[in-house]
Amino acid sequence: MQAKGTSSRQGSRAGALALLLITTLYSGFVSAHGKESLEEDSCVRRIGENMVHLSAYQPQFEPTAQYCTEIPKGGDTFLVIDLIDPAMRDMPIGMKVVRGTSEEDEMVTQLRPVHHPDGVIQGQTTLEQGLYTVFITAEGVPPLRYQYPLRVQMINYSEIFRAAVGPLIALLLLAVLGYKLVKSPRVQRWRSSRNP
Repeated sequence: MQAKGTSSRQGSRAGALALLLITTLYSGFVSAHGKESLEEDSCVRRIGENMVHLSAYQPQFEPTAQYCTEIPKGGDTFLVIDLIDPAMRDMPIGMKVVRGTSEEDEMVTQLRPVHHPDGVIQGQTTLEQGLYTVFITAEGVPPLRYQYPLRVQMINYSEIFRAAVGPLIALLLLAVLGYKLVKSPRVQRWRSSRNP
């Protein structure tokens, strides 16, 4: 009689744990797709109070998609930099895109430093598969320099792993629960009564 109560409690605990884990994973996925604050946005770069935000667009593939440092396909790419701090609109700001990680690498596109009173810098370039870096230079006092690494048409294994972890944990948890259920004394008695 005690074995039956213990098995039932273990099953309840395992079920509660599974529900808690699935709820936690689901809420994590939901919050990952919500709007981010500027402090959490990976497309924002900050130096003191000065912030810039990079967006990349490829309307020929996905008209409404916005990218930051991971660009899924090579091709014509529109780069838009928002000058979040209004003070930056009063200083000349330029942009340079290089193929590689150093400012001395092969230059792909360059916009000379000019004032941007509307707070938006726009450029268009063609990016092939590979690594690029966007350098943004503000000629203020002191000068400000921001950079964004771009990965074009490259597999990001860390994101694939992060996306797969939740479902994998849920699957393993369901397998453990299924095993415990199959091995429970109640199921064993039911099986033995069905197969005399």
